[in-house]
Amino acid sequence: MKFEGQLTDFVVKIKSWARELGFSELRIADVDPGIAEIRLQKWLACHFHGEMNYMAGHGTKRSRPDELVPGTRRVIVARMNYLSSDALDWKDTEQARMSDVLAARVSMYARGRDYHRVIRSRLQKLADRMQEEIGSFGYRVFADSAPVMEVAFASKAGLGWQGKNNLLINRNAGSLFFIGEMLVDLPLPVDEAVTSHCGQCRRCIDACPTGAIIGDKLIDARKCISYLTIEFKGVIPIEFRPLMGNRIYGCDDCQLVCPWNKFAEKTHIDDFSVRHELDSATLCDLFAWTEKEFLNNTEGSPIRRIGYECWCRNIAIALGNALRSKLDDETGKQILNMLSEKRKHASEMVTEHIDWAMNQSNESD
Repeated sequence: MKFEGQLTDFVVKIKSWARELGFSELRIADVDPGIAEIRLQKWLACHFHGEMNYMAGHGTKRSRPDELVPGTRRVIVARMNYLSSDALDWKDTEQARMSDVLAARVSMYARGRDYHRVIRSRLQKLADRMQEEIGSFGYRVFADSAPVMEVAFASKAGLGWQGKNNLLINRNAGSLFFIGEMLVDLPLPVDEAVTSHCGQCRRCIDACPTGAIIGDKLIDARKCISYLTIEFKGVIPIEFRPLMGNRIYGCDDCQLVCPWNKFAEKTHIDDFSVRHELDSATLCDLFAWTEKEFLNNTEGSPIRRIGYECWCRNIAIALGNALRSKLDDETGKQILNMLSEKRKHASEMVTEHIDWAMNQSNESD
């Protein structure tokens, strides 16, 4: 290794290279998880992770990066904005779609290219640039792709603080950004953490449609709409279906009400531009996709990972919720026809949700 100890100067270069690669900010933490490890174990013991068995499957490797990648001495954490550069008055737009029962609400982060690929690729380029400067060193890059407590280490590095909704909040950029990590065996100087600025605010807690935020930084994933529409693969409990409204992939409600997101920064990464009009599509538009169209339209998208079956399940619930509202007769009939047609070729799991949805037309009478 050519590197001879000019650590501070080298870190300045790393941060500059990161900005050139499209990252908004980069900071560094040590590998001590502190109280975050205790919080994780308590959360798992309460079974708040639902069917996300991978959350418990790696033991302490999730909270101890030096066990996950032996020799790790530092966690380099970078953030990258994802709010579309085309988004005008984004809060007003998203809230208007929340009120439109026929609008298909897809979480803002998932409307463009799969962030896992984008961030890992750019972190790899950063690692290559670092090696050009100092020679070979031990490292691995991640973007929500390995058991790393990324929010905890990002918070420790000072990229922001962990909000009551468990998301990382940055004082200058809100929470509409992705996080990626590089575990390195270099003794780099660490950055200081920042204090929390949530105060007594509980807007995210009050806004959660299903009451999944049950305490400060405490989420019962089993109630969370993001979990139910993305991670959960089975029959969605009936009590949650009316509460899901028109949310078909993820949920942004806690971010919409967060005061710090008035500072949310737009991305300049073309990969995160909206695809297939997912910021304006209707439920009927997306329910009409065949499986082949779903696979084609979600190629390179994070949405593809849930599969066509769960995609239809989620939209069926949303259509059922639309039927519960006062739709005109023609629109209601169109939705019932779509549900009936889809039912002819649907799996048993999707059929159960379609039947529930069709029955909701009776609830509106």
